[in-house]
Amino acid sequence: MSQPQAAATHFFAPEAILEVRPQGSGNVNDTFLVTLDCPTQPHAILQRLNRRVFRQPELVMANLRLVTDHAARRRAASPAGRRWELPRALPSREGRDYWIDADGSFWRALSCIEGAVTRDTLTEPAQAGEIGWALGRFHATLSDLPPQRLGDVLPGFHVTPAYLRHFDRVLAGGRPPGAPEVAYALAFIQARRGGAGVLEEARARGELQLRPIHGDPKVNNVMLDAASGQAVGLVDLDTVTPGLVHYDLGDCLRSACNPAGEETPDWEAVRFELDLARALLTAYVAVGRDFLTPADYAYLYQAVPLIAFELGLRFFTDYLEGNVYFKARHPEHNLARALVQFRLAESIASQEATLRTIIREA
Repeated sequence: MSQPQAAATHFFAPEAILEVRPQGSGNVNDTFLVTLDCPTQPHAILQRLNRRVFRQPELVMANLRLVTDHAARRRAASPAGRRWELPRALPSREGRDYWIDADGSFWRALSCIEGAVTRDTLTEPAQAGEIGWALGRFHATLSDLPPQRLGDVLPGFHVTPAYLRHFDRVLAGGRPPGAPEVAYALAFIQARRGGAGVLEEARARGELQLRPIHGDPKVNNVMLDAASGQAVGLVDLDTVTPGLVHYDLGDCLRSACNPAGEETPDWEAVRFELDLARALLTAYVAVGRDFLTPADYAYLYQAVPLIAFELGLRFFTDYLEGNVYFKARHPEHNLARALVQFRLAESIASQEATLRTIIREA
């Protein structure tokens, strides 16, 4: 019996487990789809959390319970509307919502959002509108949850100046390879390091406030109804934490508005598509206008190139460190990922005037 199959037996009756197979292409955790002989629950998600990334996995689960319970209460108190689900933690047969195996691996099982699919890239504004609606719905649902009730599962997450300081320490520790792509990345980081603190400085001045955020709302974390194409849920809640909604919106835009995708080998052809951004922002603001402040709007543009820069910086730093954080299929994988994000940030900056107009109109 494989390790995932053995883990599944701690959440489900062994005789009910029909299949356990790898699912998705996440960069951090190991995810499996469990098929069950159960008409009311035909599938579930099994995950092994990466303990090098999530040093306090019990805190991850506490945040998950808090957020899903809060969302359930909000849904119960509001009139029936569109389908909307968040994955729920399922109890282990030992009575907890996780199981730790003999090797110290941390396993958990989650409910599956049935009849829904994900997309790695978008091609049509209508699709982007659904992604924007989903993020707006998520933020609106949690807008009355005090952020201090959430544990900080990844201290420093999305604090770009901290990532830049870590990059400088890594760079000082050894000479990077001399490939042209590495030279481009180094020059790119140097040219843009001055703007790395724009959101954190605004927060320090009291202009922007901490709220519950998703932390990783890239396009393939939004579940879409397989028949209608409507957004029906948001998954991968490990990174839910107190933060700025700008982190989420910037991450969502840089993911959704890059039709080439994060893994394209043709990084020089990457482009930020404004039609997708317009649809996403319009749908997001339509849901989020009740909690967004004038200061929030004032910093929306800065978030978009900043988060692309930040993710590229993290990929590149991980490449220099030997690929210790993000999963990599080959030694140059995180370098390739970094180049995509840096090119995307360039494309965003080159269209600043139009993107600011889109934000004002939204």
